[in-house]
Amino acid sequence: MPRRMRISACGYHHVYNRGVAKNDIFLSDQDKEKFLEILSEISREYKFNIHSFCLMSNHYHILLENKRENLSDGMRQLNAKYANFFNKKYKRVGHLWQDRFKSWFVLGSNYLFTLFKYIESNPIKAHLSKNIGEYKYSATYSILRDCVPIFLRNSFVLRDFNTIELFDALKIPLNEAELENLEKFKKKKFKFENKEAVEVVKIQLNEFFIDISSKEKRNLAIQKAYVNDYTKSEIARELGLSIAGVSKILKKCKV
Repeated sequence: MPRRMRISACGYHHVYNRGVAKNDIFLSDQDKEKFLEILSEISREYKFNIHSFCLMSNHYHILLENKRENLSDGMRQLNAKYANFFNKKYKRVGHLWQDRFKSWFVLGSNYLFTLFKYIESNPIKAHLSKNIGEYKYSATYSILRDCVPIFLRNSFVLRDFNTIELFDALKIPLNEAELENLEKFKKKKFKFENKEAVEVVKIQLNEFFIDISSKEKRNLAIQKAYVNDYTKSEIARELGLSIAGVSKILKKCKV
């Protein structure tokens, strides 16, 4: 299956990466401080506005805004510089990161605050803190203590909320609907029209199988549905097949 298209268009991006084999990428507070130091340098060089960040033991989340089409270049530099530091410090060789970074383009502002809350909630899910703003290596920690680093000073939450309003809003946990919307958001696809990112509307699953008159056409439709991000179980339910049967068809199609 082809990789998700990398979008470096100007706008908001949720960026994520983790250690190879899920290994820790931060072994001390000093490592996290170094990562933030490099993030500050990269943000200045590539004109990134950082809106949220959270550094966990084996991964990081960043919500950033780029003013130029340079997301891939900037993130490549961030990951490479930190990997060089880490490998030199701990006398190790080989890859630090599991893969190239992952990113999700945020079209419009509807998801921004939900994304912010999701990122800043990571320490709570990991049982490292009880409330947003308590974990030192997150954006809300510095906001709550009025010691915001330069790279975070253009965050939309500082523009749209005062501190009391912000943390009152953050006290309300993410509900199931918000979490479901985030999962749907991650699966959104985009195309470019006149240099503008436009969401590609997903084809309904049943539409792939209208007027299918042979097994060959059905199998081709299964392949197209799978490439368009429908799961094997969803396709199996739609056609009354077993998941193993769908897997066998896809294997023959080499998807």
